[in-house]
Amino acid sequence: MGLLITLIGLEWSGIIKANPHTFVSLGDIKSKSALLSIFGLLLIAFLISKKVKGAILVGILSNLAVALLVGMVKFEGIIGKVPSLSSTFLKLDILGALKINMLSVIFIFLFLDLFDTVGTLIGLAEQANFLKEGRLPRARGALFSDALGTVTGTLLGTSTITSYIESSTGIAEGARTGIANLVTAFMFLISLVFYPLIKMVSTPVKVNGFNTYPIIAPSLIIVGWFMLSNIRKINWDEFSESFPAFVTIITIPLTFSITEGISFGFITYTFLKLVKGKLKEVPFLVSLFSLLFLLRYIFLFK
Repeated sequence: MGLLITLIGLEWSGIIKANPHTFVSLGDIKSKSALLSIFGLLLIAFLISKKVKGAILVGILSNLAVALLVGMVKFEGIIGKVPSLSSTFLKLDILGALKINMLSVIFIFLFLDLFDTVGTLIGLAEQANFLKEGRLPRARGALFSDALGTVTGTLLGTSTITSYIESSTGIAEGARTGIANLVTAFMFLISLVFYPLIKMVSTPVKVNGFNTYPIIAPSLIIVGWFMLSNIRKINWDEFSESFPAFVTIITIPLTFSITEGISFGFITYTFLKLVKGKLKEVPFLVSLFSLLFLLRYIFLFK
């Protein structure tokens, strides 16, 4: 996930761009967007090297200030009107969801949401050093709150409320307790009122017809570095352990999907243990999900 979030950060900065011949290539590094991103990245890196608390936040605010000064972002006020929920609240088509042809769609969404959430929670827990012998403590509560958020978001008519990889930014700044979550929730709530001000941080900047986000891109690149440091815990001397990890690491950013990375990793891990005659070392659920992942690909691309 560290590589994924870094790739997103590089794309949003304008430092790299899509290329039909080589997948990606160097972007226009002389553009205002790329230069601002590089400035922010170097500033955050400098502050982190000096062990300054809040380095990422300082970098974001500094980039915002520069963007305002050079006219990349327009000041649109501080306080705005709270939007109405009347057009989306409880606008559900329950009968439509119960149709037979919708079952496969529901299953796919369940499948993707489940493994995206599990992958995100494990990755974030690893970054925060919360994992105990590879197990996620209080996983039931974490998954329940995630599921409750998904259902609540649906009722309100908003996009999925779930565990986001962006939480790694808070962890990188030292967040470890539920207080950070409550503060984040409160900030989301007041953002309804201060939306014009907050919107400036994520205002897209056009570069050769593509949207870039130079104010927040440097923070994503730095957080990717934080998360990638966990690969040192992989047993690289054991091929059946390290190769599935490598497959997972490389698949997630190249497919832009945590689920696909987990799928490829599970299948590869189970296969290697099988051919080595060590299938008993594979937990039952890993074997079961490996089979389900394999069947998914067989029927998905038939």
